[in-house]
Amino acid sequence: MHLIATSTAELPFIANEIISSAADSRIFLFYGDMGAGKTTLIKALCGQLGVTEPATSPTFSIVNEYISADNNIYHFDFYRLKTETEALDMGYEEYFYSDAYCFIEWPEKIPNLLPEHYNKVEVVVQPDNSRSVIIERI
Repeated sequence: MHLIATSTAELPFIANEIISSAADSRIFLFYGDMGAGKTTLIKALCGQLGVTEPATSPTFSIVNEYISADNNIYHFDFYRLKTETEALDMGYEEYFYSDAYCFIEWPEKIPNLLPEHYNKVEVVVQPDNSRSVIIERI
């Protein structure tokens, strides 16, 4: 699926499409350059899943947990990891295999630890400053 966002006002619609297209899959890997809008899109996804607290980037904490009436959501930012061992030490598998939603930024930092099946979400900045959001089930 390929969607275009020309403004942040379109993100709730895009977030809904991403969640709907995932069916029962709850692992989402986000790819894109720094500043492409991955965290902003994840905030919209949290809103669509009923999170009422502000969703923030877990750049320094590595993982943030959000709870809605129906879902537990874990938001990871692996940008600062130096080795995959750091993800192992934090017990990443307890999160990934918990049946909670997992939104993972910078998954390229842990290539050998990724689950076999997931939703790949790529955010690409276009020349007109819009964002292409490409969703693929793996």
